[in-house]
Amino acid sequence: MPSTIRFTAARFVAAGFGSGRLPGAPGTWGSMASLPPAWLLIEYAGIQGLAIASLVILALGCFVSALVLPTLESDDPGWIVIDEWAGQWVALAIIAGFYGLSLAALLAAFLAFRFFDIFKPFPIRQLEHMGPPWWAIMADDLLAGVMGGAVAVIAMYTAGIA
Repeated sequence: MPSTIRFTAARFVAAGFGSGRLPGAPGTWGSMASLPPAWLLIEYAGIQGLAIASLVILALGCFVSALVLPTLESDDPGWIVIDEWAGQWVALAIIAGFYGLSLAALLAAFLAFRFFDIFKPFPIRQLEHMGPPWWAIMADDLLAGVMGGAVAVIAMYTAGIA
């Protein structure tokens, strides 16, 4: 495969399979676009399948970010949303692990992940600047997914939802 095709494919994957190129809020679009494949993964491979896929998408995101970022002026351009896919899947895996797959779980995962990804409370923001850019771009969203999933589980339990 010629290197230009490989680079174009890496940019497509980094853009969350194109979802990061949608107008407006690319992180939100990327998070939303990740939910139907996550739903299918849980339906056909179970929650463990989604958890494993989260690790695969994390590794893939690190790889494509390492390829693409050196050619860009920014270390975290908005259109790179493969990190949102990884974080969103982690949040959903945590919530679905406690409550199963439901519309409530999907909505809670989306809202909780987006909250932590946008506002980046401690220590999420600090991870944006730790390590090489290809890792930092993924690490903060991974932690946002973990924290969002945990908070959503507690909130759903407290509210008696699911």
